[in-house]
Amino acid sequence: MIKSYLNTNSDEGEAGLGNVTRVIMRPVGHSGKAKKGHLCFDASFETGNLGRIDLVCEYEYDLFIRPDTCNPRHRLWFNFVVENTRQDQNVIFNIVNISNKNNLFKNGMTPIVRSTSRNTWFRIPVHRVHYHRSLYHDNNYVLSILFSFDKDDDSYQFSYSYPYSYTRQQNYLSLIEKKKLPYFKRELLGQSIQNKRLDLVTITNPKNMNPTEKVHVVVILGRVHGSETPSSYVCQGIIEFLISNHPAVVRLRKKVVFQLIPMMNPDGVTLGNSRTNLLGIDLNRAWHKISQWVHPILYAVHNHLIEIEKHENMELDLVIDMHAHSSLHGVFTYGNAYDDVYRLDGVFSKLNYMPRRP
Repeated sequence: MIKSYLNTNSDEGEAGLGNVTRVIMRPVGHSGKAKKGHLCFDASFETGNLGRIDLVCEYEYDLFIRPDTCNPRHRLWFNFVVENTRQDQNVIFNIVNISNKNNLFKNGMTPIVRSTSRNTWFRIPVHRVHYHRSLYHDNNYVLSILFSFDKDDDSYQFSYSYPYSYTRQQNYLSLIEKKKLPYFKRELLGQSIQNKRLDLVTITNPKNMNPTEKVHVVVILGRVHGSETPSSYVCQGIIEFLISNHPAVVRLRKKVVFQLIPMMNPDGVTLGNSRTNLLGIDLNRAWHKISQWVHPILYAVHNHLIEIEKHENMELDLVIDMHAHSSLHGVFTYGNAYDDVYRLDGVFSKLNYMPRRP
């Protein structure tokens, strides 16, 4: 009997829309109970994405990323589990329909994998991953993964990058909330189309929670695109630093109100979308046409920023939108351009600029 897929607090929860659910790949002509080595694929879990599998031969499989819901343009994120493996079984997985051809797989990035007996993620060695144009796939770019299963009883999970689910974020914020730190406050700012929480985290000196004197406000937004999981890890790191007792942080909390909205697209994250929300909308491209009904997340965030601007004792100094990039190296900042070169956000961009590698 084939066991269930990996079940951890970072990946449990709702099933993705249109993902494969425990699909067993039997050789042509075989019927009946699956034998060891007849691989079972599953992506019906939170953040999962795998839409179809074609059996090329006993050792090779063509895998198709499920496009973002209601938007066939975006296909980058994948996250799936393979079971019923045979010890020393060698396979080739070809991911054949990545939509963004110019991505970091061209420059040596590799997918990650873990198993039930080794629950720590590790990158597949670069010599076992090949991103290439394939004559067998209409000369399109294909990501080929050469993998050796070394245990019979393990489940193996493959992913584009380190997953960070909505459930994981909710558990993390609940854990911090239970500490009842006087300088930490968690609020419900709004809800997504699927009624998931849009959390607002405020970190500052308790006297600044309802300021009677002028305070500076920094707003940090994260995870507007589902596949950009480093954004969530960075937001968590920022929270952990801001609630610490580091002397610099203690001084900052006296003068600055830090507000974080760490997951701007909880629906897209849960569904395993690469970029869009439930309706196939790229929220990062909709700020100029916000609708309360179509973009409830943007509507709530925009109204909150306006409220800060109108507050007589709050000065909104900076809004930082945390992303990750699928094709660029290093750390970099995009900022607005102003005639006044000494505006705070322009100076911030220059201070944090790190040249990208060619």
